[in-house]
Amino acid sequence: MAADTLFRRITDYAHRADPYPLYAELREAGVVRQEDGSYLVGTYHEIAALLHDPRISSDRRKRAVPDETAAGEQGIPPSFIGLDDPEHHRLRRLAMRSFGPPHTPGRIDAMEGEITRIVKDLITGFEGKKRIDIVDDFAYPLPVTVICRLLGVPTEDEPRFRLWSDTIVAGFDPTPGEDPAERQRAGSEARKAMGLYLGELAEKRRNRPSDDMLSAFVNDEGPDGLLTQLEIMTTAVLLLIAGHETTVNLITNGILTLLRHPDELDRLRSEPALMPKAVEELLRYEPPVQMLPQRTPLADIEVLGVTIPKGAPLILMLASGNRDPQRFRDPDRFDPTREDNQHLGFGSGIHSCFGAPLARMETQLALTALIQHLDKPRLVEDPPPYRRSPVLRGPRHLLIEDDRAGA
Repeated sequence: MAADTLFRRITDYAHRADPYPLYAELREAGVVRQEDGSYLVGTYHEIAALLHDPRISSDRRKRAVPDETAAGEQGIPPSFIGLDDPEHHRLRRLAMRSFGPPHTPGRIDAMEGEITRIVKDLITGFEGKKRIDIVDDFAYPLPVTVICRLLGVPTEDEPRFRLWSDTIVAGFDPTPGEDPAERQRAGSEARKAMGLYLGELAEKRRNRPSDDMLSAFVNDEGPDGLLTQLEIMTTAVLLLIAGHETTVNLITNGILTLLRHPDELDRLRSEPALMPKAVEELLRYEPPVQMLPQRTPLADIEVLGVTIPKGAPLILMLASGNRDPQRFRDPDRFDPTREDNQHLGFGSGIHSCFGAPLARMETQLALTALIQHLDKPRLVEDPPPYRRSPVLRGPRHLLIEDDRAGA
């Protein structure tokens, strides 16, 4: 089949359950120009190099045909993941000052007890259910609750964030034959409402701080100053949406993979100390973010003998790079003890995933507790129904039956 239709085939929902043969086809073809003028790159070493190349922009407004949707919605500017340095660096550094090392090195570690309690409460909710939906009953509510606690959202307001998040996610997952405009409009309104709420909440914390990230955003002034009100809104919404979506998929893909590899599940149950390595392998083997579709060269660049022109849309297929046999030994085998595992599951370079330490901790605690609790879990449907999104790939539902859960 023609290589110039690869992206169309990869994004076709018919291949959502198993896009990996198409990724192998992409790696074999090298750098491939698509019908719409975009370029696909699917080999590990080339993706890694491009992620570190200062000639590659993350700002879609710099394309030869600018993407106007990247300019922000209703006056709200784009978040820092859609910007280039120096503005990207300034905003990311301001956000990181409140999130992790070196200024607040203990913030994520201090969440371990809270995350453990949330996980335990969700598992308690399985009682009386012989059939569980890992997505709706566990993987979906966990990260949104964690991020709300991290930001300092009052417990009584957390249900609002679940509703907003539901609406935003629905905008990512259109239904075939349906006009996506309504879902996208509703998603835009939900993002705006979430941003306004978080901006107002941050203002309430000014000069009356609590031990949370919104308080730090408005009170902890460093060499770069403070985030503006609009920057607080866009950064906080980014943390909620990006942190939530990736972690839901990582946990759900993780359980699905372990159920498909029962020997490895049993091994992790008896050797829980292996879980950190297992999570790294899940990030390689079934990454929650499959591709980065928003890169743009700022100059003509040559990759594997192909010149990608300045301003052309460039799509980096992270999940393909993670299965590249030129980089990983036996790449299609799930090996939770894999040693050399510098995967692309959280990207790389200046835009590497800002929330990776939190996602790792949540997933390690969630999977460890879940497999210890479940007795003989069985998939109800394999493959399960997947979300429509080819970028944020994961099951929309993951139904399992388990004797202990129903006890």
